[in-house]
Amino acid sequence: MLTKEQKKILKSLIVQDKTKYQIGKSEITDSLITMLDKALDARELIRVEVLKNATTPVMELTLDLSSKLHADVVSVVGRVIVLFRRNKENPKIKLK
Repeated sequence: MLTKEQKKILKSLIVQDKTKYQIGKSEITDSLITMLDKALDARELIRVEVLKNATTPVMELTLDLSSKLHADVVSVVGRVIVLFRRNKENPKIKLK
């Protein structure tokens, strides 16, 4: 569970990051989970954009992704989800 201070740090880091992953009309698939899992291992912090053609509500997708990826939700703004999962073997982001 992330504290407010940790979330604030992570939000400031994601603003600088231009990389985005997208969820479209096929929504959450096994290949999407695999791709996001690898991205979290490599980066720890990712931004996922939910496209307008996705029919499932953003909050439902957020909770589903969070549980399947074992990641913390940093923020949900509009149709953009920010997820964080610490890499236990090689942490890249230092949090207090």
